Amino acid sequence: MPSHVSPDSQQIHYRHELLQAGLDRLDQGLTVIDGNLRIVAWNQAFLRLLDFPEDMAFVGATFESFMRYNAERGEYGPGDVEELVAERMRLARHFTPHYTERDRPDGQILAVRGEPLPHNGFVTLYTDITSSRRHEQQIEQQNVELERRVAERTHELQATNRRLIVADDANQRITEALRRSEENLRLITDTVPALIGYFDHQEIYRYANKGYADWFGTVREGVVGRAIRDVVGGEVYTDISRHVHRALKGERVSYEYAMRRPGGRLVYARSELVPELDAQGRVAGCFVLSVNITDLKNTQAALVHAQKMEAVGQLTGGLAHDFNNLLTVVIGNLVTLQARYPDEPDMAEYVLPALKASRRGASLIKRLLAFARKQPLSLRSVNIADMVNETLLLLKRTLPAHVAVAATPVNEPVFALTDAQQLENALLNLALNARDAMPEGGQLTIKAARRVLGPAQAAEFDVVPGCYVALSVSDTGIGMDAATQARASEPFFTTKRFGSGSGLGLSMVYGFAKQSGGGLSIQSALGEGCVVTLVLPCTDDEALEAETLPGPQALAGRLGAQRPLVLLVEDDPDVRRVIRLQLVGLGYPVIEADHAADALQLLASVPTVGILVSDLVMPGGMDGQALCSAASQRAPHVKALLISGYADGDAAPDGAPTGVCLLKKPFTANELQQALDGLGV
Repeated sequence: MPSHVSPDSQQIHYRHELLQAGLDRLDQGLTVIDGNLRIVAWNQAFLRLLDFPEDMAFVGATFESFMRYNAERGEYGPGDVEELVAERMRLARHFTPHYTERDRPDGQILAVRGEPLPHNGFVTLYTDITSSRRHEQQIEQQNVELERRVAERTHELQATNRRLIVADDANQRITEALRRSEENLRLITDTVPALIGYFDHQEIYRYANKGYADWFGTVREGVVGRAIRDVVGGEVYTDISRHVHRALKGERVSYEYAMRRPGGRLVYARSELVPELDAQGRVAGCFVLSVNITDLKNTQAALVHAQKMEAVGQLTGGLAHDFNNLLTVVIGNLVTLQARYPDEPDMAEYVLPALKASRRGASLIKRLLAFARKQPLSLRSVNIADMVNETLLLLKRTLPAHVAVAATPVNEPVFALTDAQQLENALLNLALNARDAMPEGGQLTIKAARRVLGPAQAAEFDVVPGCYVALSVSDTGIGMDAATQARASEPFFTTKRFGSGSGLGLSMVYGFAKQSGGGLSIQSALGEGCVVTLVLPCTDDEALEAETLPGPQALAGRLGAQRPLVLLVEDDPDVRRVIRLQLVGLGYPVIEADHAADALQLLASVPTVGILVSDLVMPGGMDGQALCSAASQRAPHVKALLISGYADGDAAPDGAPTGVCLLKKPFTANELQQALDGLGV
């Protein structure tokens, strides 16, 4: 610089050069257009992304020249070139914020975002979003990585320096122009959706944009001039210090780190450190480019958890099917034994406990199916305020005196689309878990409210954004650490001593929530209690009819006491024997088959068959549902009843003919008779 240039001008010139050089390191294209629609500044990414010749870009080049170049090479599609250019110039003169995504003829997709500047003019960012639009639709623009590349000073600064050399009296005017330019560049960096900073070789911050300061909960002045450790905190500095030291040795470094907010919430960032070299090739400092990836991390964690729960649920459903078949045999034989020897006290002494234990096993299987989301739901509109009040009365009578129970009043009518009985069971499970977490006593609070979940909140519950009813049960107990929270909804996982619980309470609530179209969230820390929040889809106050099977109906037109012939199809011989005994005991004549092919042959050769009772899941190429469909075509008069240990719904399965119902294993003879009565035979 000439000797007559003031130190202030030199400092402003240095800052301006530093900021402008950083802009050329961005992967995003950037242009600054003045109020006369002439180009003031740009970067190399702008020319590269839009495939403009380098000689087109110079200070004072008209915005119209770029529009005309694009129109002539077909960037805007067919049409008159003059009309296409005139329309874009008309829109540009409005100087209003705008955002658009443009498909280029070569298949490239650009996001174009423009923001007006003071005194008219605007700054525009051009981002290549081709990959994110085509391959990362669920996390749009989350992985945008910004880079800065140091480049030569701009034509504007060169012109400014020449004017400073020519005339001393222009010094103040040029200084003011540089100050305004610096303000504009700072406005640009504050507009960029990224955290941008710069620290020198002594790890002292020399620059930070607004986003960077906001990330650390301070203002720009609280960052610039301070050491990295003082700004980020000791815990974060311990995690990132090795990356900082590598960058200060001249290595370009990328890394991720986590930071805990004052309220305890974890946030995540992905950062890149780009070293800046001085004229002697030594590292003068590093540019910091960071992106907030908290939503991405939360989405990934929710996806992993959902996949894990889905896998466990599928395994649970299969196990429940096999156990239901076993319990069908056990309970069926025990009931038959009890009926045949009603006057044998010694027999009853052994049969009754075994029968009671078997039925407890059947109840346990239902809870497993609740986790696997295969239990039937009777959906209707439920008044949540009434539900909470009824549950509150029940808890006050049953919980110990040292546990205080309260409910936050509901200020507006709140209705959820759910199964009332299953919801009551879920609330009781959560309340009992809260009681067990407060062995020395404490406060249990139930809260209900209508909530509209945005994308970030919906990701926390693994649901789609929309209107939900949030039910939360909080306690002041011992709380859970992060490892326990991660496994809390898994079946059979429990922190209680052996024999004190099955570990299915919270997993049942999780399964019920997912099957209802809702979700579950746990917030806890050791020694700070726990809050479990259940969200369910909200609805209006008009009652919705439950989707259930028709109840037992009296048989009309039956001749005398004669029962129709039953064709029983079951691949498990022990289960088949028990069901056959139940049918015979009810007065039905029975013929049997162990797979679908034999059943179809019997239907063809025995025209007197009136009822088909078939297992839903059978080996071979035809299951019970396909068998019922084939039977309805060959013998339309035959009524069909499907039985299954999966218990995946009360209504007829998809694709089954009209009149087919589903009976869940294990079942008693009375339940079997009720299902047969429901067929209307």
